[in-house]
Amino acid sequence: MEKRNQVEIAANIDPRTVARSLYWQGWRISAIGRHLGIKPATVHSWKQRENWDGGSPIQRVAASVEARLIQLIHLPKKSDGDYKEIRQLSGLIQGAAEKMPSEKSAAKPSAEKFIADLTDNIPTIDNPPRERAERGRDAKERPAGKPHKNFLHPDQIKRMEEIFIEQSFGYQRFWNQQYGKRRFRNLLKSRQIGATFYFAREAFLNSLKTGINSIFLSASRAQAYYFRRYILDLAAMVDAELKGGDVIQLHNGAELYFLGTNSRTAQGRNGNLYVDEYFWIEDFENLRKLASPMASQAHLKTTYFSTPSYEAHPAYTFWSGEFYNKNRPKNEHISLDVSPAALKHGRLDPDGQFRHVVTIHDALTDGCHLFNIDDLRREYPPHEFRQLFECEFVAAKDGVFDFAELQKCGVDSWDAWADWYKSFAPKPCGDAPVWIGYDPSHTGDAAGLVVATAPVRGRDKFCVVQKTLLQGADFESQAAFIRNLLSVYNVQKIVIDSNGIGVAVADLVKKFFPGVICMTYTPEIKGLMVLKMLNLLKNRRVEWDGGDIDMQMAFLSVRRTMTASGRHMTYETARTKEASHGDLAWAAMMLFYQEPLDGVAHGRVEIDS
Repeated sequence: MEKRNQVEIAANIDPRTVARSLYWQGWRISAIGRHLGIKPATVHSWKQRENWDGGSPIQRVAASVEARLIQLIHLPKKSDGDYKEIRQLSGLIQGAAEKMPSEKSAAKPSAEKFIADLTDNIPTIDNPPRERAERGRDAKERPAGKPHKNFLHPDQIKRMEEIFIEQSFGYQRFWNQQYGKRRFRNLLKSRQIGATFYFAREAFLNSLKTGINSIFLSASRAQAYYFRRYILDLAAMVDAELKGGDVIQLHNGAELYFLGTNSRTAQGRNGNLYVDEYFWIEDFENLRKLASPMASQAHLKTTYFSTPSYEAHPAYTFWSGEFYNKNRPKNEHISLDVSPAALKHGRLDPDGQFRHVVTIHDALTDGCHLFNIDDLRREYPPHEFRQLFECEFVAAKDGVFDFAELQKCGVDSWDAWADWYKSFAPKPCGDAPVWIGYDPSHTGDAAGLVVATAPVRGRDKFCVVQKTLLQGADFESQAAFIRNLLSVYNVQKIVIDSNGIGVAVADLVKKFFPGVICMTYTPEIKGLMVLKMLNLLKNRRVEWDGGDIDMQMAFLSVRRTMTASGRHMTYETARTKEASHGDLAWAAMMLFYQEPLDGVAHGRVEIDS
């Protein structure tokens, strides 16, 4: 028995032939690779190209017999055992050929037609079939032996799974544990703790394992493409390149969908569903109706996750459990404690949702040492820090701008602006004129920059195509950043707040853009800027990508206050002397203010003497 298990390999025999023979004997790819001293990936490539799984069992046996017989015939010296084996193999081939016609009934094809059918239709090693897609209605046939464009070897998948575990923090591993147990996860989380990064990997690996589709639904496709980027990055770590845009089809037929909430692109999908930042998406009820059918089958799973926004958001009742009580008898109503302390360790609630809260402190405890909390507390006002990092909802009562009105500004930019905006092009807006608003920070820690299309006709919209927070840059670097934008956009106006460091930035910008507009804020000017923004909101004349949460937060931070003298009312963002997203709001309003209140686009200039 031991002798039979030994495989002798002559130096002049093609290793592919030996590998194929061992594969047909039931050897694993990895074992064949070790035995022959060849990488398993190479063996797997031979298997795919030469279609070792093709053909009938008889054909595979015949090919093995033929290879062995030819090998024996060409031996220069033959033993009695070799001659005996030659006779046995020859008889086996001859007997099979003689018996084949006689075994066919009259109703079956002739031997000649049978042989022809073998050649033309039945998969063989030398004539492999067109590979059929395991799944997918729209899968197209491809030439035999050609690997799927998104093929991933089992060893590559195994390595990605190892990376996934190695690079996950404690709270992410907890999410993974719950994924196997819970059909519906509803997660509230701090910003910047890697939720999108983690769920992209989780979904991708699950689709590879199960063949089930994964659907990523965001406020816009641009936002959904963050999932796509993280998936491509993980594949690249094992030297694999995935192809596909809004849909990536894996070699096992599973599809990954990257969708915005636009019903034209999102309806009709089926798979495990991930909805991100749902507390910042407009018309949550419509979103829920759109998303629910995608994962309605019992074996599919749904995950909602987001940072908190405002208690007035329609999604809050979905989080708090009040939505479950709607139209139910009182004896079926539920009352949930959804505070971070109550949900720190996760909880399965009567409405079937598994709720979990991860604050920045929880993330730090579970190994995410990417933050300096003391620095963050200095950079953000207390109420903003609690909202962004401690999962506290805000009661919108002091803000100037209405949350619901700001949400209406969010659009799926790749669809709404498709006729002129190409996100990945060297010049995304082509020759469309744009204006730049720039609000330097008073502390030098952060500066807000906004680029928006300029209205050509009186009622054209301002479309915010870029927003940037420059952290810790000196005035020369800030001016250089603005200069670089001139090669990306057709810049018609640049508006700079000339308070503090803004004077130095403006002086440098004048050297390459002499028409720069310098503004000095006064309570009166601020009041007019706010009125202009309110007018634009009323007339639906401002748009930004729905995934730009920072823009919503910036305008929500604008509040009424009194001047130091107490004689006048003015407007400030929550930043005051601290860096925050409020810089973006003032950068945008400076830009919008260049159009008069009546909306006639002949421009306005406020020069600081």
